[in-house]
Amino acid sequence: MISIDPDSPIPPFEQVRAGFALRIANRELAVGARLPTVRALAADLGLAVNTVARAYRELEEAGLIETRGRAGTVVSAAGERSRERALRAARSYALTAREVGLSVEEAGEIVRAALADEYHGGTP
Repeated sequence: MISIDPDSPIPPFEQVRAGFALRIANRELAVGARLPTVRALAADLGLAVNTVARAYRELEEAGLIETRGRAGTVVSAAGERSRERALRAARSYALTAREVGLSVEEAGEIVRAALADEYHGGTP
């Protein structure tokens, strides 16, 4: 489902979290899609169970997945709402960028810088 880069400066739990978040945002994982168990994914990726469990907890806190006991962990419908929320924010930013006279390139650079700060602690 996802892969881990052991040479990356990004911690493994964040690579797992970001990998699933991206697949959910891109709709590669549909609402209701079942995720592997924490133990199975940890074994597949060669990670500690707690590493995968932390990624799943953060995804659940973000509303992207939900755990249904014996039914397993699935992509939540709230994940679709999160995508819609991000789209509304992007449209609002695009309007603001146009109003203040930014070019598409300048607006994109600002977004990339903000994403780099948020996702990688300032590393583009």
